[in-house]
Amino acid sequence: MPERARAMRTAVPALVAAGLLLTACGTAPEPDDRAAGAAPRKTTAPAPAAEAAATLGGSGSACALPVSFALAEGWEPKAVKDPENPEFAALTRQGPAVVRCEVDAKPTGNIGYLRVWTAPKGPARAALEGFVRAEKGSSAVAFRETRAGALPATEVTYSVRDKEERAFAVATPGGTVIVHLGGLDTDEHRAMLPAYELAKSTTRAG
Repeated sequence: MPERARAMRTAVPALVAAGLLLTACGTAPEPDDRAAGAAPRKTTAPAPAAEAAATLGGSGSACALPVSFALAEGWEPKAVKDPENPEFAALTRQGPAVVRCEVDAKPTGNIGYLRVWTAPKGPARAALEGFVRAEKGSSAVAFRETRAGALPATEVTYSVRDKEERAFAVATPGGTVIVHLGGLDTDEHRAMLPAYELAKSTTRAG
């Protein structure tokens, strides 16, 4: 057999073995998503926890509410004027709830609101179910029992035309309170979650 052919027959198994060894050791190159035509992998770092800067709902705050909770720094609260006016019902009512307060995130660089709604006295879950049912286009609705501060609460996550939203509700002697977080889109919603979680974790009656 010619020397060149004999050398090639010897070299090929050695190269295959070397390739298998490199793969087993984890040193083989990872596949390129772009070469395969796949979308690049995207990872989103969790937003940092929000720091309390004020309290909403208590005596002297911007909105008189049956509950109080901490507001994240930079969020600006404003009471809704004349929410019971039937002329504005399309804007101020959703299911059994009437909006009482809007907390604007724009000063923090995000586009969205924490809105506080009240409903007649009754079970928190029933009010929250009615609230979500009245949201046109809502889907992927998931309820869970949880706590808002020391209070029993019901929380819901859902989508409206592929945009994530969520809310929690608590029952108080003054009626059911619903705190809702929307946002311009899902990215904005997720960026504002720390302020929502701060409000939920610090909620108390009165």
